This record gives sequence, C-alpha cells and structure tokens, in this order.
Amino acid sequence: MTDSRQPTLEEVARLAGVGRGTASRVVNGSEHVSPHTRDAVERAVRELGYVPNQAARALRTRRTDTVALVIAEDEERVFAEPFFAGLVRGISRAVDATSRRLVLSMVPDESHLDRLGQFLTPQHVDGVMVVSMHDALSLPESPDLPIVHVGRPRDAGACYVDVDNLGGARQAVDHIIGRGRQRIACITGPQDLASGRDRLEGYREALAAAGLPFEERLVEAGDFSDASGVRGTAALVERCPDLDAIFAANDVMALGAMRELARRGLRVPEDVAVVGFDGSPAAAASTPVLTTVHQPLAELGTTAVEVLAHRIDDPGAEVRSVVLPAELRAGESA
Repeated sequence: MTDSRQPTLEEVARLAGVGRGTASRVVNGSEHVSPHTRDAVERAVRELGYVPNQAARALRTRRTDTVALVIAEDEERVFAEPFFAGLVRGISRAVDATSRRLVLSMVPDESHLDRLGQFLTPQHVDGVMVVSMHDALSLPESPDLPIVHVGRPRDAGACYVDVDNLGGARQAVDHIIGRGRQRIACITGPQDLASGRDRLEGYREALAAAGLPFEERLVEAGDFSDASGVRGTAALVERCPDLDAIFAANDVMALGAMRELARRGLRVPEDVAVVGFDGSPAAAASTPVLTTVHQPLAELGTTAVEVLAHRIDDPGAEVRSVVLPAELRAGESA
C-alpha cells in the first residue's frame, strides 16, 4: 500500500543532515544559511516531495504569499478590451516570478466593492493592486494592507503606477498637426478616470501649442468602448462635416471611428486622419494600420508588482509612484 501522508519538515531536516530550524529557514527563504546547506535542504525537499503548510507558515510569518488584483470594471469590458488583457498578462507573469499567488476580482459597482472589503484584509492577502478605479467608487481599505493603483487615483497621496497619458496624447495630436490637419476632433475617454482626463488635456495642450483653437463642438464624450467610437464619430461628422482628423483616446474607439468613417464613404487618412492610444495588436492588424500611442502594458504590470512587493517587504518605506513614458507609433491612418 502506498503511504499517502505528507512528508514533514523534520524528515526533510533529517535527510539533509541539518536541524529542523535550519531546514525551516531554507524553506521560508531566509538568506542566513550557507549555499551548501541550502543545496542539501532543497535536494531533500525535492526528493521527499515536501510541500510547506501554508496555513502554518502564514501564522509564523504573518504573510499569506497572496496578492489581489482588483479591476473596477465588469467582466464584459475586461475580457473585450486589449488593455486589460495585456495588463493582466504582465501582472500575472510578474507575480508568478515572485512565487506569490494572484487573486483576480472584477467589481463593476459599489455593492461589489463593499463585499470585497471583507476579503481585502491582511489575514487573506499581503497587498492589493487596483485598476480602473472610477471617481465614484471607493475601495474599502485596511490601514495595514499595502495598495498600489495602476492608473493615477484621485487621492493625491496614494501610491500608483501609470503611463504618461497627457504626454502621449500630446504626441498624438502633434503628429496629426504635423500632417497639416487643422480641424482635429477628439473622442474622449471617461472623465471619471485620470487617464480619460489626462488624454483630453493633452489634446487641448497640443492644440494650444500649435495656435489652434479648442472647440467644444469638436469634442465628443466616449467611454473607451467600440460603440462609443462609432457613435462619437457619427455625431462629430454630422456636427462638423469639415473635420479632417480624429484623436480617439484609445484604440478600440479609434477602430470604431475608422469603420464609421468608411461606412460614410470617408477615406482614412485621405479625408480624415485617425490616431488612437494603446498600441494594441488590433491597431497593427487594421486596414489601414492605425497610428497609435503605445503604452508598455507588460512593463506597467511588472512595475506595479515590483512597487507592491517593495511596500509589502518594507511597510515603513516612503510611498513611491512611477510614471512610464508613452511612445507614438506611426501607422498608415495619419
């Protein structure tokens, strides 16, 4: 009959020829052991198939080795938009490299956040990354739980990692202006997100720097969805038939804009130039290839994990926020 019981730490120590305390230090990642001893214990762990008791380890270390990723959007949006797919992929890989576990939660409204607050405690997770937190939402916080926002939050003192949305939008509109366009419209992102506000502000600043007027009639509200790109373009063309360019605050809306322009018999870029923001795979596969502002999603995710890990390991450290550069990638649409 096969012995199905789990090997113990004492058996690991005995096989490695060390004391139980030394074996425990190796298993728990302590640096205060010699390379020879570490090798011996790790060989014994592999040979015996020893798996640490996570519950007991959590009691000793006061760590769960689990971090949460909270995305304040509904499932439909998270799985439909390439931004979230690229970001989650980057975060997941970075967390996996730290040997921690990742718990993903999508919370589209305040009621979901209230229930989530019962889980987001030091007894369940070591830290939290928060994505797409709209102004009207408020994440229940524990004072002992490190939180890193992906995207600048409304709380000026919060820790965050972000992309230079304002500078990226300026690059987009500067590029359009450099192509000789004068009547440049904008389909905005949500104005209850810093990214949406910053991209609209970058549009305004680029116009002002070029001596072009800002006109409210050339701006249409969007919500980062394909449908809002289509609707916004239809409204803009009907209201301003002489427009010659559109800056859409993300690629999904820009691609919707290009389809609506084609439906109306307008050529891109001959009649209307179009620029997006994201650098998504769909932008490179479109016809014509979409000119877009690339944001480094893998690096954004990795940086968020690194900043959170630093806050977990050194709770008293100064709050550090990081803003990554965005880069215009010229295609054929502008």
